[in-house]
Amino acid sequence: MPPQRDIGLYIHVPLCRQRCHFCAFYLEIATPARIEAFLSALQRELILYRQQNLLAGRALQSIYFGGGTPTVIPALQLAALLDRIRNLYSVTPDVEVTVEAHPSTVTPSDLMILAKAGFNRISLGAESMAPQDFIPIGRPGTISETEQAVVNARTAGFSNINLDLMYGLPGQSLASWTTTVQSLLRLNPTHISCYALTIEDHTKLARDIAKGLVPAPDETLQVEMEEAAETVLASAGFTRYEISNYARPGYACRHNLLYWTDGDYLGLGPSAQSYVAGSRFGNIADLDAYAGQLRNDRLPITDRRVLTNEEQQRDALIFGLRLLKGVSNNLAIEDAGQRDILTQLTERGLIVNEHDRITLTPLGRRFADSVASELF
Repeated sequence: MPPQRDIGLYIHVPLCRQRCHFCAFYLEIATPARIEAFLSALQRELILYRQQNLLAGRALQSIYFGGGTPTVIPALQLAALLDRIRNLYSVTPDVEVTVEAHPSTVTPSDLMILAKAGFNRISLGAESMAPQDFIPIGRPGTISETEQAVVNARTAGFSNINLDLMYGLPGQSLASWTTTVQSLLRLNPTHISCYALTIEDHTKLARDIAKGLVPAPDETLQVEMEEAAETVLASAGFTRYEISNYARPGYACRHNLLYWTDGDYLGLGPSAQSYVAGSRFGNIADLDAYAGQLRNDRLPITDRRVLTNEEQQRDALIFGLRLLKGVSNNLAIEDAGQRDILTQLTERGLIVNEHDRITLTPLGRRFADSVASELF
């Protein structure tokens, strides 16, 4: 019998105080009524999955509260929700419990409550350490709020702190980006995520660019920024273990590694996605419809696909290539057409197959989405 795959739980909180200009995700503006509607429905979803025994007795090795902005929910309610999860599901003794937060949404008291409840990793959306970068992307808050949130989180007992950054922002230069990364290091996080700004259709930022109000991202400059971040962070003791993620030794995000190492994850909440036992499925992206389905004791799934063994192997290859260490070449697809694609990618300098592993080259990392599309 093959060994059981690791499994994590993802709670998607589609609530924010406001929508940033670059955001294309499904979300709603947080009000007490919408928070209550979400939590009430989520409780029912947790129970229905427990009744189904979908985890098949496996203990959760990670629990991740993402969004949106999970911390628009009062800390005591988040703590109660985590306690409810622990009562319904088995968890490993060293379970990683992450909460995403906008720095302005967490007070010292909130952080104390969360840490005491068992949250042991926090991911703060810093985005930049230059206040002028916030204006064109509609990101609320201040640099001092980020700095204070890190101090408060550490005081509360969080020893695992991630900070998110975005690069290629309108008006951002290579010099200002490098200064942002260096400024962030002074906060001494254990993990840093660096994401290139992408322009999504139907966002305010896309409309502003189309009107000529702000410049479009410069892809050449973004490549230079990516290289600069890797150089600065490596010199500070961070290891780049995934295309967008850097960690100090021992602090790679265990939950996100599930996505890249062919683990299982159950996603709850509107628009959440899951991959469990070879099946991919997603929830409806509408809070009212989500809650309505659950009130009728129906899981709010809008699509489900059971993958063949070949499709599972293909997905493991595609997602695994995001890791800097790549994947075992045992995952190389047996299908002749897929083998031809791998050969073409190698000839174009996008991947390399050495020492029994397939990895993206530096050029391949720049075009990782294109590589994934070709393999898909």
